[in-house]
Amino acid sequence: MSWQTINRNEPVVEAGTRPVLSEAVREKIRSFFPKYPTKRAVLLPALHIVQDAIGHISWQAMVEVADVLEIAPSDVFDTVSFYTHYWTKPRGRKMVLACRSISCELMGGRKVLEAVKKHLGIGEHETTPDGEFSLSTEECLAGCDHAPCLLINERMHRHVKPEDVPRLLDEAGCDRLDMPRSTLFDAPHESAAATVAVPTAEVEQPAEAEDADTGAGEPSGSDKTYTT
Repeated sequence: MSWQTINRNEPVVEAGTRPVLSEAVREKIRSFFPKYPTKRAVLLPALHIVQDAIGHISWQAMVEVADVLEIAPSDVFDTVSFYTHYWTKPRGRKMVLACRSISCELMGGRKVLEAVKKHLGIGEHETTPDGEFSLSTEECLAGCDHAPCLLINERMHRHVKPEDVPRLLDEAGCDRLDMPRSTLFDAPHESAAATVAVPTAEVEQPAEAEDADTGAGEPSGSDKTYTT
């Protein structure tokens, strides 16, 4: 029996395909070089920036990221295909993540997921026809004490019941946080292409938030940020 091998160092990209990464995006990726020991180590931040810029990570984007980081395209593909947060096809403006951990499962997480599928009319790894929502599941959203949970973009919704799903998804700001957030891995805006984002952790906080024992600065309600 013969085995067919695939040259993964040369992804299938149509000849003449136009570049998908702007120079501003490339420059933001390069801005991470001084923070890491090698260019290869910048791969994860680079992929976050690219996905924020164009909504997903296409083959052409993988080739261009490989070029900026001076690594093989196959190395980029291996990473993209390993992590569930990276999408290789267009995804919705609002990413709905349902937790499938044991805590959420025991507290009704499966019924919540089915309610989301019914309301949006899509299954896992699918996107609504209007491009507004995409749906996926994660092993854990780190909110076990508030199960079952849904994460919509960066906003965590806790203690979600199936009957809450239609109202929650129809809420205009269901994916937004009413608190400062880091733009470290966001794509650069064309109007501020030369600006390099600063992590929220480096921003000076009020004096009362400096005492870790008081728990000051902890978001309240259903909002909490998770950065990968």
